[in-house]
Amino acid sequence: MIRLFLSMMLLPLAAACATLTESAPAAFSSERIGVTVRGEGPDVVLIPGLSSSPEVWDSTIAAVPGYRYHIVHVSGFAGRPAGANANGPVVAPVAEEIARYIAEARLDRPAIVGHSLGGAWGLMIAARHPELVSRLMVVDMMPFIGAMFGGPNATGETLRPVAEQIRQGIATGTGDGRRTATEQMIATMVRTEALRPRAIEHSLASDGPVSGQAMYDLIVTDLRPELRNIRIPLTVLWVHPPGAPVNEAQMAEFYRLSYANAPQARLVRVPNAYHFIMWDEPEAFQRELKAFLAER
Repeated sequence: MIRLFLSMMLLPLAAACATLTESAPAAFSSERIGVTVRGEGPDVVLIPGLSSSPEVWDSTIAAVPGYRYHIVHVSGFAGRPAGANANGPVVAPVAEEIARYIAEARLDRPAIVGHSLGGAWGLMIAARHPELVSRLMVVDMMPFIGAMFGGPNATGETLRPVAEQIRQGIATGTGDGRRTATEQMIATMVRTEALRPRAIEHSLASDGPVSGQAMYDLIVTDLRPELRNIRIPLTVLWVHPPGAPVNEAQMAEFYRLSYANAPQARLVRVPNAYHFIMWDEPEAFQRELKAFLAER
C-alpha cells in the first residue's frame, strides 16, 4: 500500500504562443518558489505536484484561455535549484510563500488549482489565509494521506517512522535504480503512455532530498481539522487508481469522510484516468475546470 500511495504523489504550441508570457512581478523574490504569468483575465494560481514541472499545465492553459495564469515552480522540483527548500521542512514554508506571492502581487482573491501535493498546498492556503482565495480545485489529493499508510487512527506522530523510511528512500535513490523505480511509479500515475516520459524526466530532474522531505511533510500533516476554515467553493477531482486495495465505492467513501469538515466540497470521480487527470482525461478535466472557474 505504501508503494501505491507514494506513487500517487509521486500543447498545442501555437495556442500557447498566442498567450502572454512574462515573469512574476519584479518586486517578488523567493528562494522557495518561482512564478511565471501567462494570459490575461481573472487570476488563477496553478500548482503542480511532487517532483513535477509547471509544464503539466501547458495543455490546460492552451485549452482554457481567458485567464491570467500564475504557474508555480517549486524550488528543487523539475530542474529548479533547491534554494531554501534544501534545508528543513518544505511543505508548510512553500504554502506560505505562495500566499505571500498572492498578497505581494496584489491578486484579487484568485482561484487556486493544485494537483496532488499542489492540492495540499491549495488546502493550506485556503484554510490559513482564507481572505486570499476565492475558490479551490484539488486534483486527486486527500487532506491526510497518512490515513492510507496507518489506518483511520493514524496520526502524524505515529507515522513518523514510515515517513522517515520513505524520505530516505526518495532522497538517496541514484542511477539506474532511481530511473527504474521512477518508471514503475509513473506507470501507475499516468495512463497515457506517450506522456509518461515527460513525467519521468521531471521527477529525475528533481532534487532527491527536497522531494523526500516534501513527501515526509505530506505524510505527517493532517489537514482535516483545518478544512473547517475553508468556506469558499471547493471542488475535488479524484480517481480510483490501478491496483488500489479498495474498490471504487470504498474509495468514494474514504474521500467523503476525508472532506467531511468541508461540507460544501464537490467530490467528482473522473473515470479512465490515473493520477495525472489533466493529461489522461483532458476533455473531462477542462470541462470541470471551466465550470469551476465560472462559479461566482
